Amino acid sequence: MGRKKKIPPPRGVPESIVVTDTLDLHGFFPEQIPEIIQAFIENALNLRLKTLRIIHGKGRSRLKFEVHQALKRNPRVARFHDAHPDAGGWGVTVVELEDELS
Repeated sequence: MGRKKKIPPPRGVPESIVVTDTLDLHGFFPEQIPEIIQAFIENALNLRLKTLRIIHGKGRSRLKFEVHQALKRNPRVARFHDAHPDAGGWGVTVVELEDELS
């Protein structure tokens, strides 16, 4: 039997991605936001995280608008608000997740 050789990921692609309580959306397009937010929340729930941070930047607020629309549609989101000014202010949305579906 031959030995299996581990093939490295393509250049520029991380070998693994560490999931944390923070999602930075810089570099993404507004059309991608609903799917990204859904996956982020699902991962957070699997990790039993309760409070999340989504960095969308201040800019023209299109990303922020799309983030808020996706959060409004998600039944696991209890509430969300702008971060404290020292933690990013209106360029960061803080999300609090429900413990369980009601």
